[in-house]
Amino acid sequence: MSDPQWSTPPVAVAALVVGGGVLASAAVFTADPAGRFLAGAAALLVLATAALAVRQRPRLAVTEHGSGLACTRLTGRRVFPRETLTRVRIVEYPRFGRRVPMLEIDARDPDGTERLMIFGRWDLGADPRDVYDALVLRDLAPDQSPS
Repeated sequence: MSDPQWSTPPVAVAALVVGGGVLASAAVFTADPAGRFLAGAAALLVLATAALAVRQRPRLAVTEHGSGLACTRLTGRRVFPRETLTRVRIVEYPRFGRRVPMLEIDARDPDGTERLMIFGRWDLGADPRDVYDALVLRDLAPDQSPS
């Protein structure tokens, strides 16, 4: 069984880059100064989001031989061995009138600091429930057993 990893889909990142380019072109070719500013600001935000999605790849990964989880953040990659994982669960949050599943991972740093990581479909590029099932199969969800 290979060690899986999850991140924002490359197609979504490419769409952000294209959208940012379109907004940047609109900013250049717009005659209205306020419109130029707004389109330019939107282009910067969209391109920054694309850059962050590229920087944080893979967002979540099972480490070699399933010994723990690795999470990539803006500050770099952080590895959480199996024994530091205190809780892995699916929580459904209300969003736009419906319940959206999110993967919550509680972990403990060596100095005792607790970490809460929350991943949605955008972060993982997959349904969080499927990722949770994959973690349960690899015995990376404390208090859960593979079914």
